Formats: sequence, C-alpha cells, structure tokens
Amino acid sequence: MTLLRVVARPMLATMFISGGVMALRKPDALAAKTQPVADVLRKVAPQAHLSAKNLVRLNALVHITAGGTLATGRLPRTSALVLAATMPATTVTGHPFWNETDPVAKRNQFTHFMKNVSLTGGLLLSTLDPEPHKPWLGSRAARRAVAAKDTVVDQISDLRG
Repeated sequence: MTLLRVVARPMLATMFISGGVMALRKPDALAAKTQPVADVLRKVAPQAHLSAKNLVRLNALVHITAGGTLATGRLPRTSALVLAATMPATTVTGHPFWNETDPVAKRNQFTHFMKNVSLTGGLLLSTLDPEPHKPWLGSRAARRAVAAKDTVVDQISDLRG
C-alpha cells in the first residue's frame, strides 16, 4: 500500500467515524430531522417498527463500521461504496438548505451539503482504486500452484518406479 493510501483512507474515514460516534451518543439531536424518513419507511414496511432514533443509530453504526474498515484498509472499496450509498439520504435529511429562511443558516447548510457531495465524490473515487486489495494473494497462489505441480510430478515419478 502506498503512503498516499495509508494517509488518505483514514483522512476520508475520519468524518464518518467521528460523526457516527456523535450520532450514537446523542441520537435525539438528529432524530427530528430523520422523522420524515422514518414515517415513509413505516408506511412502506410497517412490520419493521423503525423509529427515527433507531434510523439515526443504524446510520451511525454503518458509518463507524465502514469508516473503520476504510481507515484500516480492510475492504476499502466495499467500505467506500457502503459509505457513498448512505450519503444521499444523510445529506438531504441533514442539510436541507432549501428550507432555511435565515441567510446565514442557509449558507451554513449549503456549505455542509456541498461538503457531503464532495465526500461522496471522494468515496466514489475510492471504489475505483486500481491497487489490488491484497497484492500478495497472486504471488502466493502462483507459489502454491508450482508446489502442487511439483508434488504431482514427484508422485507420477514414484509410480513409474
């Protein structure tokens, strides 16, 4: 793994991990913004018993887990894709700048909205990272194939006498 990846992945993941931890600690602060989503999901899947607080907690757990795996370089493409998939709902419910009437609040929400759009772009780029996740797998497989071939050749030689 290059130095750039060692540094960039944790930097990208930091926002998701810290935001997820804050959301788990204080889900009430975000539950009000999430209530419309919970209402729609309750209509679509009434058996799920989803509350706004539980949606906040679920999203927080996804952000912490996928952020952690992205930061540590484990399944980085999958982690980035999972995080990117959560971003549209998180961004629209968390930063609805179009509903703000106060110009300062509107500008603040717009800034955070665009920050999330930028983070999503970075995550999508991370899903296309050309570096193989585990480059040593190919060389290990080649060594094992050669060893298996040598074993078969030895066994055939033994059978021939």
